[in-house]
Amino acid sequence: MKILVCISQVPDTSTKIVLKNNNTSVNSDGVTYVINPYDEWYALIRAIELKESGIATEIHLITVGKADVEPVIRKALALGGDEAIRIDAESNDPYETAHYIAEYAAGVGYDLILCGKESIDYNNGTTGAMLAELLDLDYIGFATGISIEANAAAVNREIEGGEETDACNLPLVISCQKGVAEARIPNMRGIMAARTRPLKVITPSGITAVTEILSYELPPAKAGIKLVSPDDMDELVQLLHTEAKVI
Repeated sequence: MKILVCISQVPDTSTKIVLKNNNTSVNSDGVTYVINPYDEWYALIRAIELKESGIATEIHLITVGKADVEPVIRKALALGGDEAIRIDAESNDPYETAHYIAEYAAGVGYDLILCGKESIDYNNGTTGAMLAELLDLDYIGFATGISIEANAAAVNREIEGGEETDACNLPLVISCQKGVAEARIPNMRGIMAARTRPLKVITPSGITAVTEILSYELPPAKAGIKLVSPDDMDELVQLLHTEAKVI
């Protein structure tokens, strides 16, 4: 069984975001980029587990981006990928990204395509579903567990008030979240080997994005903390009525 894992590059959560060009773009100077955690900790690691158990034979990694994303895809290789593909294009549009991945995947024929449930930069969880539609494959989202037997998958996913198990034949696209696998750290041997592994770079066909980011806005600065004496309940009640906000 051949698995394709979709990898996206995102800013580290500790990075301080600075806007430029009249708030129409993000200043990338000094920003540390990492693999999207949902792609790394869950989608990729579950693919590795399936290979270690003898169910999968190959794991391919794919990302959409320019040369600056190569350190991220190589880290994914160090964790356990067999082959890495970079679609040479910049895209913040989920349909455009899904189109580029589908264009490549359609010519290879994967049994299983895994991605994270969303990226932590734009919190966009639609790419996996769009990818499935473009490839005319079934899609199961927000998986918390994946097991494969013969040519079928059993997928656990959270629903309101409980959990359900879906059964579906392969090929299949699944988006993954917490519970699918346990995070791993790449070992030094994997890191060194990934530095020299070949990286396949694909020039995509042109496509027009269907969405456009007009501007960004940083969240408002946090207000100061007000301390209220435990003996002054009247003041506390007044503040709760006049200043407290429900989030």
